[in-house]
Parts: sequence; structure tokens; C-alpha cells
Amino acid sequence: MKKFLTVVAAVVVLVLIGAGVVNWLNTTKKTDIIPPLPLPPQSSQPAQPAWCPDVEVLAAPGTWESVANDDPINPKANPASFMLTVTQPLQQRYPMDKVKVWTLPYTAQFKNINAQHEMSYDQSRQEGTSKYEAELRIMHKDCPQTDFILMGFSQGAVIVGDIANQIGAGQGVVPAERIRGVAVVADGRREPGVGQAQGNPVAGVGAEVSLQLLNQLTQTIMPGATMRGPRVGGYGVLNDRVMDICAPDDHICDAPLGIGNAVQRAQALIAANAVHAQYATNPNVFPGSTTTQWLIGWATGLIDA
Repeated sequence: MKKFLTVVAAVVVLVLIGAGVVNWLNTTKKTDIIPPLPLPPQSSQPAQPAWCPDVEVLAAPGTWESVANDDPINPKANPASFMLTVTQPLQQRYPMDKVKVWTLPYTAQFKNINAQHEMSYDQSRQEGTSKYEAELRIMHKDCPQTDFILMGFSQGAVIVGDIANQIGAGQGVVPAERIRGVAVVADGRREPGVGQAQGNPVAGVGAEVSLQLLNQLTQTIMPGATMRGPRVGGYGVLNDRVMDICAPDDHICDAPLGIGNAVQRAQALIAANAVHAQYATNPNVFPGSTTTQWLIGWATGLIDA
């Protein structure tokens, strides 16, 4: 009898334990369970190092306004360079951690009958294009959220316009969405209606467009200077962001279109051109102002926006 009661007591104890476990499981609230830690938010933007500027301004000087070993941050090769009238005020206005101002160091020469010892236009332009694109490529790789403002004068405008043409077609070294604006001043491949014309209107075209059909004849005056004509496709998706500036009667960007005296037109291209050399002071481009002042205001607006 005693053994039987012991067995019964053990069974009762087991039943009570089981009932307690079931009751605990049924009454435990979800809030008693510690939830897993949330994952950190995923950013759609690539990482940007702290040293990267918000904007980089890249300026391409014209012929004889730069050298291959010049300092791109503090260029000194030609203190009279037109682009310096724009870039130096921007450097003074903004700290480098906000805006980096970089000036293309390239040979910037134009071999012709008056300067046989110089690098040919084609070689100089190709050198400048390669260096300019390398700076864009490296900066975009290191600082993927940095935006760019591109500007160039004369031979530098041809370089910048060619690079903008490629970027606008989706074939450039940086995506088009990273370009805030482009300014080409006295562009030798200028076409009316391509880009956004600024300042007083001009009726002519760029020298490379004007002389394209006379290219073989002009080689006697400018060996190694290929007149390539207009840019195929224009500026593509960048068209509304490209500012085209040309002074009336500047033979580099306001040349006649059509067959004419190739030799005389080539000679006019390489001759000292007072209009071409006076964009910093010429009041006949932007009435009541100058190209320098307009460019500073335009770039400042893009940066501050």
C-alpha cells in the first residue's frame, strides 16, 4: 500500500510540473522576448571620404597659357592666362574642403608657319584631353559624390567641349549626373544652336567647322592641325548645362561658314587677334559686364546651389 501511494504521489507531481510548463508557455508575452538588433540603414550613395570637396572646378587654359609641368592648383606658367581671372577669385571665395579648383597643365601649343618648333595642335589637344580626363576619372573614383564644373578657353574650350560631348553621350569618364555645368569660351568647334548661347549673338561658327572642307589646304599653314568639323551628337544630355560664349568677330569661334580662301582664313586663325585676347575686358560679349564676371557669377551660382 505504501509503495502504491508513493507511485501515485510521483505521478501527481509530474502532472503538476507539466501543467506549470504549459501555463508558462501560454502566458509568456511576445514583449518578453528580446528582439534582434535592427540592421544599420543601407545608403544608396557610395561612401565619400571626409576630405573630398563638394565640387571640383576644372579649367582648361588656351594656347600658350599653360605648360605641361605647371602646378594645377597654383598655376604660374602664364600669369596673364584668361582662365586665371576666373579660377583665382573662386579659390579665394571657397575653402578647398568645399571647392577644389584645378587648372589643366598641358603643353598648349599650336605649330604653324610662324612657330615651326612648337607641338602640333593635334598633339597638344590630345595631351590636354588625356590629362583632363585623368583628373576627372581619379577624382570620381576617390570622391564618388563630388560634382564637377568644367570650363575652358580657346584650345582649352575645344578640349572641354570634346569631353562634354562624350559625357553627354554616356561614353565619358564620369556620369552625366555629376556634371553641374560646362562653359566653353571661344570654342573652335562651336555650332550655333548647340549648347546654350550666352552674351551677344554671333552668326559664324568655330574655325574647325569653318575649315573642315579645306583641311588639306590649311596644312601648309598649320601642319598637324586637323580641322575636324562639328561634334557628332552635340552635347547630348548635357546640352542644357553647356554655356557657349563667343565674342563677335573672334576668328576662333565666329568664323565664316562655306568654301573660301583657305590660306587667308588659316592665316587669320593664327594671327594675333585682339578680340580673342580680350575676353577678360571686352564689353561687347556681355553688355555692361565681362566674360570673366559672368563666369564667376555662373560658377558661384552652381556651387552655392
